[in-house]
Amino acid sequence: MLIGYHMKGYSGYAVQYSPFFDNKLAVATGSNFGLVGNGKLFILDITPQGKIVESNSFLTKDGLFDVAWNELHENQVLAAQGDGSLRLFDINLQKYPVAIFQEHEREVFSCNWNLIDKQTFLSSSWDGTVKIWSPARKQSLRTLLPTPTNNTVLVDSTVLKQDVPVSNQAQHKYSSNNKDCIYQALYSPHDSNLVMSCSGNSYVSIFDIRQPVNTEQQSFIAHRGLEALTCDFNKYRPHIVATGGVDKLIKVWDLRMVRQSLLHTRSSPVSINEMQGHSLAVRRVFWSPHHSDMLLSTSYDMTCRTWQDLTDNNTSGYTPGRTNNSHPQRGCQFSFENHSEFVFGADWSLWGEPGYVATTGWDGHVYAWYAFPR
Repeated sequence: MLIGYHMKGYSGYAVQYSPFFDNKLAVATGSNFGLVGNGKLFILDITPQGKIVESNSFLTKDGLFDVAWNELHENQVLAAQGDGSLRLFDINLQKYPVAIFQEHEREVFSCNWNLIDKQTFLSSSWDGTVKIWSPARKQSLRTLLPTPTNNTVLVDSTVLKQDVPVSNQAQHKYSSNNKDCIYQALYSPHDSNLVMSCSGNSYVSIFDIRQPVNTEQQSFIAHRGLEALTCDFNKYRPHIVATGGVDKLIKVWDLRMVRQSLLHTRSSPVSINEMQGHSLAVRRVFWSPHHSDMLLSTSYDMTCRTWQDLTDNNTSGYTPGRTNNSHPQRGCQFSFENHSEFVFGADWSLWGEPGYVATTGWDGHVYAWYAFPR
């Protein structure tokens, strides 16, 4: 099954299925590829006839980079905007948001609603901060500061052209213009007090917001000093997370092993699995809400892929630790190649037969499709 909708004049950055309605999508977009100009929040419905139609939309003065449905209100959607604000919209109203939250000094690049207590949401920004918010007040509840840039060990970009491990001798001055950017932050689906973020300085940071503000967080370099663009908690295994980055890899981590490595050796931890197959940077990763070992990824290579994490599955005789993209028995289940530009946003459907997803990208298309080979 494949159905689509074209948002003429707008490039897609994020899409999310409603947690309340099985046929409703929210899509964050920007004109001119989101680089300059207006944004638009699209509310799309999937009809019983298998078509995607627009039911409402909201024009904004700046591009939108992420969306999150209000987990307590079926008609409210939060959007992360390029002017440093977050805007909460009621999809039954027209034109204007019902609330605006503005403290970030640069673009807000991600937003995420707490899935457990449902009373708060968070945002991350190019200003290097993560903020915790309540929809009931305009001021943020707390500001989190991940590991600063100057702690990062960066690697020589020439090493990344070779299919060899990065040695200590090769760690060198690879520069990035976005080292301070917090590309994504999100709550754990297992503990309402745990927050994870990933940054342009390659660090992934884990915060316990019950701890005092100055408490040092658990942080580790995830992608050899290159930008870590995305992260996600496994929905069934509380200690397992995935990250994706500019090194074109998806990495799976066991936070217990990361913690032990940082405590006892002070060296960079080792991932328990790597998924290789994208030819350009990995933009987003999403663990399945239905399977503990299934993962969705989007990339600048214009594809979206579904993967099986083979870390705990050795039935095929394949040694876990490296997931090869050559055939389904070794990890990569499907590659969706209908987009003609960078694929930024994706989401698993919570409804119906497990495996349906939606994707959006810079080509302005939203597609709904089935993620596994039939």
